[in-house]
Amino acid sequence: MTQSLPSASGTPNPCIELSNVSKSYGLVPALSNLSFAIPEGGRYALLGPNGAGKSTTLKLLIGSLRPDSGRVSILGSPPDSRAAKAEVGYLPEDALPYRMLSVRENLEYIGSLRAVGDLKNRVDYLLDALDLREYERSNVGRLSRGNTQKLAIALAIVHSPKVLLLDEPLNYLDIPTQEKVIAMLESLQGTHLVSTHIMSIAGRLTDSVVMISKGTILWKGAIDELKRMGSPDEPIEKIVARMMTGAI
Repeated sequence: MTQSLPSASGTPNPCIELSNVSKSYGLVPALSNLSFAIPEGGRYALLGPNGAGKSTTLKLLIGSLRPDSGRVSILGSPPDSRAAKAEVGYLPEDALPYRMLSVRENLEYIGSLRAVGDLKNRVDYLLDALDLREYERSNVGRLSRGNTQKLAIALAIVHSPKVLLLDEPLNYLDIPTQEKVIAMLESLQGTHLVSTHIMSIAGRLTDSVVMISKGTILWKGAIDELKRMGSPDEPIEKIVARMMTGAI
């Protein structure tokens, strides 16, 4: 049975839900009876070592993969349904926007597909907020990796989604840009699930954790609760490493 993680009010209202989900690539298992639920408005990190199944979980949640067994839902709908897709923003790891289009054309195209109202102002806002204005007419193929990442973030949020799924969102960004992106994500409404293997990123972007290893739940709960599992002066990374090492 899926266990709902409590919202701040203590009343769970699942927004993201996986129940007994298994997924394999050929003979290689990626997820095994994975179950968890995240309430609307929750900010959660999907934490785990490389190969834990984090990216597979996100791909199931956007409907680009289907589980071999089990159930996945977004706001009560299947991830590949029109209702769910309209409400989800997704940033894949190593995102690649349309390389032959310019930065502005990428934003206008995706914004149009997402039926964004007042699209010009929305695009202008994102260009300025992410310091992309000087590159707006440049083809994506000519951008640095950091600017490509900024564009990918803009594409994920152009339609102000209710559910935001982010896979290593701070990859390739310099420290000032990381701070700008963190502030932007903190200001957004909705439910956020951030996949990462870096605890400091989880601590900046979220307040709760779903920790997985080998495709199964290792631990779930608030980051403050996780901190209390170690000694007062113990870095949280050591606590997480100890838990993950015990599961490997």
